[in-house]
Amino acid sequence: MELNLKRPIAFFDLETTGLDVNKDRIVEIAVLKIDPGGKRDSLHMFINPEMPIAPKATAVHGIRNEDVQDAPTFISIAKHLADFIRPCDLAGYNCNRFDVPLLAQEFARAGVDIDLKNRKVVDVQVVFFKKEQRTLSAAYKFYLDQEMKNAHTAEADTKATYEILKAQLDRYDDLKNDVDFLSAFTSQTQNVDFAGRIVYDENGDEVFNFGKHKGKKVADVLRDEPSYYNWMMKGDFQEDTKKVLTRIRLKEFGK
Repeated sequence: MELNLKRPIAFFDLETTGLDVNKDRIVEIAVLKIDPGGKRDSLHMFINPEMPIAPKATAVHGIRNEDVQDAPTFISIAKHLADFIRPCDLAGYNCNRFDVPLLAQEFARAGVDIDLKNRKVVDVQVVFFKKEQRTLSAAYKFYLDQEMKNAHTAEADTKATYEILKAQLDRYDDLKNDVDFLSAFTSQTQNVDFAGRIVYDENGDEVFNFGKHKGKKVADVLRDEPSYYNWMMKGDFQEDTKKVLTRIRLKEFGK
């Protein structure tokens, strides 16, 4: 079943120096862009992360420091990448928790203004985990009855994710072929920021989702403990989280 698209969708996958969304960097990115008419366009790049690649990460994706030492840095390709995905909704495998937040952090670090929130995100892993509870390679075998080749390379993982989503739509009658529906179906939290440090509660209010103020309204904490804002702004939080916190502060208390 082909995807029923209202706007382009970009399937993407990142290979990185490690698993810390705040600190680790991209070493490889692949994007498969699908237009509503079915036209495909792709982008694939190795990136110099300007920091060492953790041995555990190399053990997974096979990319060594020397493999990317002559590759372009993210800041040098950021604008081109942003333009490539700007009109698109996004899709990936485990992208809600990892790829989208890390990509947003890289764009913020590069000073490129791209709002990744004003688009739908489809996480194919969530469909799979809700339906079958397995891994990407197992998903490929389960849905396509084929062995996945070159697993843990960004390009292979991206193409596999696209093929799996189409097969999932064929298999499950209750899955609507609609990106709005799929985005809502695969959303695991009501995050305000990508990292999920601030979320919406059942009343639609922004509340903290970590630490000593977990479950408390952000506006109440900022009013009762103004120093908490300064602590977070100086702390090891994503730039997106700090922007959200500042927006709430300005909204509630003005400049």
